[in-house]
Amino acid sequence: MTEQVSAPRRKLPVLVSSGAALVVALLGWLIYGGLDKNIVYFLEPHELLARGTDAVDSPVRLGGLVRPGSVDWNESARALRFDITDTTQSVIRVVSTGQPPQMFRDGQGVVVEGRLGRDSVFAASTLIIKHTNEYRAPKAGEHPREAYKTLFKGAGP
Repeated sequence: MTEQVSAPRRKLPVLVSSGAALVVALLGWLIYGGLDKNIVYFLEPHELLARGTDAVDSPVRLGGLVRPGSVDWNESARALRFDITDTTQSVIRVVSTGQPPQMFRDGQGVVVEGRLGRDSVFAASTLIIKHTNEYRAPKAGEHPREAYKTLFKGAGP
């Protein structure tokens, strides 16, 4: 009877050590390989420009602030042009097609996905704006669009 009881006890340390080895291997993979591939970074304009010709035509995320006064929206062509700047005052011109997000405006934090062209203009395929999570309901009689600053200066509902 003692042989039957001691046999499972001998397997327990083997299972524990195997499980610990598996956990350590998984953590090592996440830290040194797998986790890096799942985290999405963005570059600031000065970092992208520092890459020189290696940055041309490579897919990348670019983040920064919309430089005040640089927004040019052509509604009929659905073409948006603006500059992204960062803390070093580096500037990259961005072109995007399609309707910009309603809350897009000068000074807004943005992240764009796309490619830098040989002409040093960034062609964006995706435009993501940074904003707070605060919501202000429109006042009585106010159109919902008036509750937000929009790209169209002076445009009504």
